[in-house]
Amino acid sequence: MRYRAINAELFVQHRENLKKHMFANSLAVLNANDILPTNADGSLPLRQNSDLFYLSGVDQEETILLLYPDAHEENMREILFVRETSDLLATWEGHKLTKEEATRISGVQRVEWLSEFRPLLHRLMCECNHVYLNANEHKRAVIEVETREARFVRDLIGRYPLHDYRRLAPILHRLRAVKSEGEVELMRRACEITRDAFRRVCRFVKPGVNEMEVEAEFAHEFVRNGAGFAYTPIIASGPNACVLHYIQNDQACRKGDLLLLDVGASYANYNADMTRTIPVNGKFTRRQKDVYKAVLRVMRGTMKAALPGKLPRQWQKDAEALMQEELLSLGLLTHAEVRRQDPLKPALKKYFMHGVGHPLGLDVHDVGITTEPIQAGWVLTVEPGIYIREEGLAVRLENNIVVGETGNVDLMADIPVEAKDVEDLMKHRSTLR
Repeated sequence: MRYRAINAELFVQHRENLKKHMFANSLAVLNANDILPTNADGSLPLRQNSDLFYLSGVDQEETILLLYPDAHEENMREILFVRETSDLLATWEGHKLTKEEATRISGVQRVEWLSEFRPLLHRLMCECNHVYLNANEHKRAVIEVETREARFVRDLIGRYPLHDYRRLAPILHRLRAVKSEGEVELMRRACEITRDAFRRVCRFVKPGVNEMEVEAEFAHEFVRNGAGFAYTPIIASGPNACVLHYIQNDQACRKGDLLLLDVGASYANYNADMTRTIPVNGKFTRRQKDVYKAVLRVMRGTMKAALPGKLPRQWQKDAEALMQEELLSLGLLTHAEVRRQDPLKPALKKYFMHGVGHPLGLDVHDVGITTEPIQAGWVLTVEPGIYIREEGLAVRLENNIVVGETGNVDLMADIPVEAKDVEDLMKHRSTLR
């Protein structure tokens, strides 16, 4: 592993929390993600099933976790199945987990090779009444390729059609939304790595560098610290920043332009999600600074407004109210436009058209029941922006917060965000190319 070993107690506690929500005499089965093919005999690196990792900490392909809290035999209540290694496999793919290593990582005391899964599953299916199966139920997911989990669900229901099948996702969404202290520490580390990479980039950027060179600076800092990109980075200079999901990252950064950086590190599968907007030549113009400070005020106000008990949709409305005032002050909106606006299509949407934040964790757009009130322990992004296409100017700022009962914790408090602090940091840019 590139990251430091995680205390297995984290995953033990996650499993115990899940068991409390399962029906009596029920079992749950979770599968690893597939290793996806590219072309010819190529393949992509494994991106582990977040739910399986949440419950086991195992980052290896073809892993299966079986939980049966009420099994008659105690050693049947938790079983982890992993690939059995061989000399051939070790030669071509490298080390695979031993049973002892899998136990040390997960805290699951019984580990079996995959060849034992079918006979043991059949035995337990004959005992249980209810079966919890998993699926990717994220509202924004576009699922066009059948997953290992989906194939397993289809096969199991075909083999055992008379069982009572239940959805695991709604339970895990609630559990995963509230982060434990151990999870917050992993996310804090992802934010620290992101901070160091941002500082590196601020010392590098100057007129003439290419967006892809900036991306490479982030990659250098991430990889050397055992991390990777949490998502495809957005390195958008000038008018490119007005494209919300710009990922081309191949244009020159010009003097006088702003450079929008939407980048986060992923460490131990837990993610950071940061956005900063910096002046390519190291100094904001007056107009740029006015827009920048407006966005920063909205970000800070919205961070404070994320309160336990508040519905996410109300939190969005609070952010939009703050943004409307800033757009009026900047002269981008008039009071007349606001008075005659369609309530379903507010005038501010011309300049701020996206959500102000989302849950963050093992997934960047993490799971959670966002139709229910915000809870203490949620980790949220806060990311307002102003996009002025006619000026080729955009500013977005984004920090990650842990919602608390008595106040929120900013996980990115030490990443420079004040305009002056950014300018001061960029004074120390390297003269080397």
